Amino acid sequence: MIRIGILGAAKIGPKAIIHPAANRKDCDIVAVAARDGDKARAYAAEHGIAHVETDYEALVRRNDLDLIYNALPPHRHADLTIAALEAGKAVLCEKPFAMNSGEAARMNAAAVRTGRPLIEAFHYRFHPAFERVLHLVRDGKLGRLRTMKAVFNVTIPYREGELRHTLSLGGGALMDLGCYSVHMVRTLAGAEPEILSARADCQHPGVDLSTEAMLGFPDGVSASVTCSMAEGIERDIRLEIDGSDGSLVLLNPVHPHRGHQISLSRGGETTTETVDGRITYEHQLDHVMDVLAGRAAPLTGGADAIGNMATIDAIYRAAGLSPRGL
Repeated sequence: MIRIGILGAAKIGPKAIIHPAANRKDCDIVAVAARDGDKARAYAAEHGIAHVETDYEALVRRNDLDLIYNALPPHRHADLTIAALEAGKAVLCEKPFAMNSGEAARMNAAAVRTGRPLIEAFHYRFHPAFERVLHLVRDGKLGRLRTMKAVFNVTIPYREGELRHTLSLGGGALMDLGCYSVHMVRTLAGAEPEILSARADCQHPGVDLSTEAMLGFPDGVSASVTCSMAEGIERDIRLEIDGSDGSLVLLNPVHPHRGHQISLSRGGETTTETVDGRITYEHQLDHVMDVLAGRAAPLTGGADAIGNMATIDAIYRAAGLSPRGL
């Protein structure tokens, strides 16, 4: 039985890990930590969690936990993830992995040093829909890759204290939304990019409301990354891939369980398909449990997480902004 502790009484918690864990017999949510005791107790009561901590460090030190799910904002990812690893726990850390690539490297070093698994919670990556697209690309169905386009636009209204609009917490459209797009094109290219161009629009100093970047990969492959959380923006989540022998469009790559479509165009013909699968977070927990049991190597975290944060850092710099936490 894998015993799980949650850092933060966050809205993401129920769908990301509480509900998926409830559908399994090999893991259990044992404890949750939040600085607000009343909030923590109400959260625990609502979700049937036995133990409450009002100190994050106390949670990671508990001797009745095997896995920590770090659902806190990015500014608390590095210190508490490292503390959990050093306390002998495996960690599933929410995206974006860290404030910047330097923090990501320290987190990875702690995982290597302690020998404990550290996985980034890019839930989309574990769904069969993305696996299908990745297989089509790697199997050469599109020929040689030429261009990719990843878009993630969805309104996130501004309010005081909203983490996505707060620089010190690790806010910004690129951090919260664009991190997915960056991860997708890096995964498909199987390489690290250089930043060819980037621009960002800010409503508040240093916090990008929208960001666009052009990335260049080896062998002449290019990719555009677009993300926006602006008021009134039309919801648009898609991945487009163009190769020498065909093209592909994946609609709703981030939440394919809510409806998706893969359109493959080759030789003048277009076919469409959907891929059977469960909720992305259920596939994610499947993968985490496989990693903990030694049945699989982590698909995220490690060098992949460092590379994703390094690309985000470089896009911010190219757009005239500073990477988070620096």
